[in-house]
Amino acid sequence: MELQLPKGTKDFPPEEKIVRDKIVSTLKNVFELYGYSPLETPVIERYDVLSSKYAGGAEILKETFKFKDQGERELALRYDLTVPLARFVGMNPNLKMPFKRYQIGEVFRDGPIASARYRQFTQCDVDIAGCSDMIADAEIISLTNACFRKLELDIAIKINNRKLLNDILKYFGINEEKFEPVILSLDKLEKFGADAVKNELKQKVIDEKTTARLLDLIDVKGSNEEKIRQLENAIRKSDGLDEIKQLLSYLDIMGIKAEFDVSLARGLSYYTGTVMEVVLNDSKVKSSAAGGGRYDKMIGSFLGKGEMPAVGISFGLDRIYDALMERKVAIEKTTAKVYVIPIQTLGEGLGIAKKLRDNGINTDIDLMGKGPSKNLSYANSLGIPFVIFAGRDELDKKKVKLRDMKTGKEEMLSVEEVISKLKTR
Repeated sequence: MELQLPKGTKDFPPEEKIVRDKIVSTLKNVFELYGYSPLETPVIERYDVLSSKYAGGAEILKETFKFKDQGERELALRYDLTVPLARFVGMNPNLKMPFKRYQIGEVFRDGPIASARYRQFTQCDVDIAGCSDMIADAEIISLTNACFRKLELDIAIKINNRKLLNDILKYFGINEEKFEPVILSLDKLEKFGADAVKNELKQKVIDEKTTARLLDLIDVKGSNEEKIRQLENAIRKSDGLDEIKQLLSYLDIMGIKAEFDVSLARGLSYYTGTVMEVVLNDSKVKSSAAGGGRYDKMIGSFLGKGEMPAVGISFGLDRIYDALMERKVAIEKTTAKVYVIPIQTLGEGLGIAKKLRDNGINTDIDLMGKGPSKNLSYANSLGIPFVIFAGRDELDKKKVKLRDMKTGKEEMLSVEEVISKLKTR
């Protein structure tokens, strides 16, 4: 048997997983800084939940891994973390509002495989349920900006509004039942270009003249203020445009720049208002590094009543990782900070390792009784920064020999002195 991975999946060896864990840790720190609490939901959901009216829509259901359990119940692997959140809030109607949560977990999509696009990938989501004001959308964008600043990645934040897109389609006389398929086509503009979108819209029975005028309007140029002015002149009144203006005013107060992009649609059908996307500047990763928006109908559908306001964003861990790897960030092959080499002194070596670990110092130790030269080679191959030699001569003097693997410098120190030295590094 030839050992192979399923297409669209990958292993993460330690040197990659260490970087990914650091990204997750950075994101979690920012999420909690903004007052969000963690939530965990199952990777398996009932298919009727994932396919409900205000969930992901027909496009995403094509990519859903669907199966039956032994009781013939239809189940599926979750394709995002937003629908499970809506289901959770629906099952817990006594939650205090606003409910601010983050969740980091695996999601699955049986879609086409491309660069930085996988069938199993990790999403890192933050959402606010229960607040309808644009201040919630602004806080999500502020948090997003803070995350990428911490990761030292240069980004552009793009925003739009689904209500505005609906109003534009109304302005051109497009029937309401065609709104969703037309918006899904518009979402492909940046990736596939205007000609491909024109062909799609033609198949959806939108005449060429209307298509040309529609694409001209959503491709409006200029500053945010100029775009707003041109849209106001064209379609006059729009609740979506009013929300964009309010959101931009909040972002201005927060000192955050965002580009109003009228062509931005986001492919999922559950968005009802703000949509947002983060793209990486000067990166080969062209897919969005984060994206989200407002979905005011989904949670209400699970509650069996009217709207429940909610807004959130999802960070693509794989794309962020790929972008950081472009910058050739320092690769770590192990989490160990020091490697203990007992020279026929295993009992004492274990005691030294315990003291180091008790003081919060990540410590590895030779378990195989290799000689000093093989142990040094092992530590060097993993990039462990320090090595401790614990030979009988050193221990008789109540000392150990600490070697800096980068400089080669060696010092005779007590274990307490080693702890003090390494804790400051």
